Amino acid sequence: MKFWIFIGLLFCFASLNAQDESNTYDFSLLRQNDEINIDRDAPKNFYQNIKEINLSDKTILSFGGSYRFQTEGFVNEQFSSEEDQNDFWFLNRFQLYSHLKVSDKFELFAELNSSLIASKEEISPVEKDELSFNQFFVRYHFHPRWNVLVGRQNMRLGSGRLIDIREGPNVRLSFDMAQLQYNNSKTRITGFYAVPVQLKEGVFDNDMLDFKESVSALYWTQNWNTNTNTDIYALYKKEENKTWNLGTADDNRLSIGLRHFGTWKKFTFNNEFVFQTGSFGDQSIRAWTASFNVEHPLGILGDDGIIGIKTEAISGDSSNSDSTLNTFDGLYPRGAYFGRVARFGPSNLIDIHPYINTSIGAFSIELDYVAFWRFSRQDGVYSPPLILEYPSTNNDRFIGHQIGTIGGIEINDFINLELETNLIFPGNFLSESSLDDTLFHTVLTAEIKF
Repeated sequence: MKFWIFIGLLFCFASLNAQDESNTYDFSLLRQNDEINIDRDAPKNFYQNIKEINLSDKTILSFGGSYRFQTEGFVNEQFSSEEDQNDFWFLNRFQLYSHLKVSDKFELFAELNSSLIASKEEISPVEKDELSFNQFFVRYHFHPRWNVLVGRQNMRLGSGRLIDIREGPNVRLSFDMAQLQYNNSKTRITGFYAVPVQLKEGVFDNDMLDFKESVSALYWTQNWNTNTNTDIYALYKKEENKTWNLGTADDNRLSIGLRHFGTWKKFTFNNEFVFQTGSFGDQSIRAWTASFNVEHPLGILGDDGIIGIKTEAISGDSSNSDSTLNTFDGLYPRGAYFGRVARFGPSNLIDIHPYINTSIGAFSIELDYVAFWRFSRQDGVYSPPLILEYPSTNNDRFIGHQIGTIGGIEINDFINLELETNLIFPGNFLSESSLDDTLFHTVLTAEIKF
């Protein structure tokens, strides 16, 4: 049934774009930030009418949504051919929103989510949520530069390194929160207190306001000039019964960060440093990460070719016998931190990541390579949700090589297709634990936004 819904939407929006040249549709990752321009003087079809319903001179109601279909599969998912080999499974995500704006003062945004999966036996919490509110918030602009928000929303702070909407997996990350924000042409300052929504598989059964885990923040973004920008922030996270390689205890930590991003000549840079302090049970926390990312145009490869390199060091625990935990907590990172293969998360890692991206007309191609090492031989390797996946059982540091490709086509403003493949060749750390088979991963994505 879902397949035929997708086919129907595909034909509907493929034909709509061909006869809709006078209107523009800029769909944002966070749909409350969509920029839709409808020609009010031209005749409107049904879709254009629901994108801009004028309830009064200053009140506008809009509807929209998205449907994403994925088929995903692994060979040697846990680096072992002796494990059960699942074939392909199928993921469907349907989101529908309404957005009410009253003058420039008030807005109400509600977004329903239905994320389903078929043909997979072991289902993780981020793969299935039959029906829930992904977002539901009110925002009041009580001053031209100040607004307050209360409710549930997805968030991405900065580059999404520590707090992201988790777009890769089937179910996005939502927070129940209160937020105060200041904006002008060069400055944005955001303060909030938030509780992550704890996922369950059923209908409107997710746990809300579970104060066993919470995060509060003060986040300042400054545009200094046309080439230089900074993010300066402090994030405080409390989490009960957190498990690291050292053990399980309450984790209370403060993350203080600086991000420097912009352009220099033809180079684009995005560098970030984070220091963490706090307590883990009766131990103190001293952890850090440094990330460097530089890109340069590569005009010989299509319209928008770039060559880039990322590298980062992410601390791990240096000793099991001292009174200090050095394992960095990535907080709420991208679910696809190193691609949708999602084997390794941002704790106790050193990685080097060169890549090439380009586009030729409607087609885009991404090629990348990543080499992974453990930062500390005393600490294990963690999955993207920062769950201990591969405990420290030997002294080898090298984890493995990953080679990835992504090919995509933007059919029109509404429809995108994408094929991603990844190969991971285990290094000595995994091989010494009898995890020595090459992992292959592929995912085909088709998404319609409307």
